[in-house]
Amino acid sequence: MNYIKFSISLIILFTTLNFFSQDNSQINSKIHSFLSDLTSEDFSGAILVAKNDSIIEHRAYGLASKELNVKNKIDMKFNIASITKSFTAVAILQLYEQRKIDLNTPIGKYLKDYPNEKVRNSVTIDQLLTHTAGLPNFYVTNFLEKCKFKYKQVKDFLPLFVNDTLLSEPGTQYHYDAAGYVLLGLIIEKVTGENYYDYLEKNVFEKADMSNTTAFEIDAIIENKANGYTFAGDTSKPLKNNIYYLSKASPGGFHYSTVEDLYNFNKSLFNYKLLNKKSVDLMIEPKVKGYNTHLGYGIDVDQRYDEPILGHSGGWYGVSGEIIYFPKSDYTITILSNVDTDSDSGKAMVTDFFKTLIAGNFEQ
Repeated sequence: MNYIKFSISLIILFTTLNFFSQDNSQINSKIHSFLSDLTSEDFSGAILVAKNDSIIEHRAYGLASKELNVKNKIDMKFNIASITKSFTAVAILQLYEQRKIDLNTPIGKYLKDYPNEKVRNSVTIDQLLTHTAGLPNFYVTNFLEKCKFKYKQVKDFLPLFVNDTLLSEPGTQYHYDAAGYVLLGLIIEKVTGENYYDYLEKNVFEKADMSNTTAFEIDAIIENKANGYTFAGDTSKPLKNNIYYLSKASPGGFHYSTVEDLYNFNKSLFNYKLLNKKSVDLMIEPKVKGYNTHLGYGIDVDQRYDEPILGHSGGWYGVSGEIIYFPKSDYTITILSNVDTDSDSGKAMVTDFFKTLIAGNFEQ
C-alpha cells in the first residue's frame, strides 16, 4: 500500500513539473517571438528578460545617437529617471535595519536645521517613502527653467521646493513627488556622515554588481551612453535631444544604468544581499494607493493582474524605463528606452505585453 501511495505521489509530482515546464516553455516561446518581431520603429532601447535568476533574452533596438547613426547596444547606459527612488529606499532601509533611523519619527530628529518648520516637525520618513508628505514634485514645477549645471550635491536641489506650501497635510493624501526623496538623501548623509552618491556606490551598487550605474555630472563625457530624444509634449514637432531637460541625479531620479545592472539590483534585493528578508517584506508591503498601483517603500505593488507585480518605473522627456518582477512565476523584465512614444508603442507597449502575458488578465 505504501509503495502504491509513493508511486502515485511521484506521478503527481512529475505531471505537475511537466505542466509547469510546458507552460514556461510556451511563455518563453511567445517572448522570443515578440522580441524577434519587434522593430526599431516600434521601440528604441534595450530589454532584458530573466527566468529563475538566468537571463534568457537580451536585446537592443534603435539608435543611441540619431546624429551619428550609432545603434543601441545591450550594455548601453540609459537615464533611468525615477527608478533611482528604489536605490534611495534601499539605502534608507539599510539604516533602519541598523537602528540608526526610525521610520515614524518627524525628520527634524535628523535634519535639525531644515528651514521649513512644518515639514521638519511633522513629516516622517514613512511619509517621504510613500509620497504622502504633501511635498511637491519639483521636477514638474520649478526645475525646467533653472540652470542644470549648479546641481552638484543633494543639498543643491533644496531651493527648488524648500519654501513651497504643502499640497496637503502630512500623512493624509498621496502626491507623487521627488522632493521627499531628496530629503531622504539628506537624511542618509546626515546619519552616515557620507556623501549620498558615495554611500550608494559602496552599499548598493557594489553589493549588487552594478558597475555601470552612477550619477554623472550634466556635462560629463560618458562612454557607451544613449542620448535621449523627446517631442517635449508636442508630437507634431520633430524630436530633439533631451539634454536640456536633465541634470545630475538627485535621490529622486536621473541615475544612468543598464538593463543588466537593473536586473542585478532586483536579483540582489530579492536574494537578500542588500536587505534582510524582514526589511524586504516591509519594503514590498502595500501601504498606500497611488494613481494606478499600490506603493510600498520605493517600490510599486501592482495588484491589477492575476499575479501581483513588483517594481518601479521611470519616465521623463526622452527617458522611459521599468523594472518588472513577477515573484510568483519568477520572471524579471528590465526595460530602458531613449525616445518618447505614445501609449500604444515604445516602452508602454512592451511593458503591457509582458505584464499581460505573464501575469494574466488586466482588471479594467
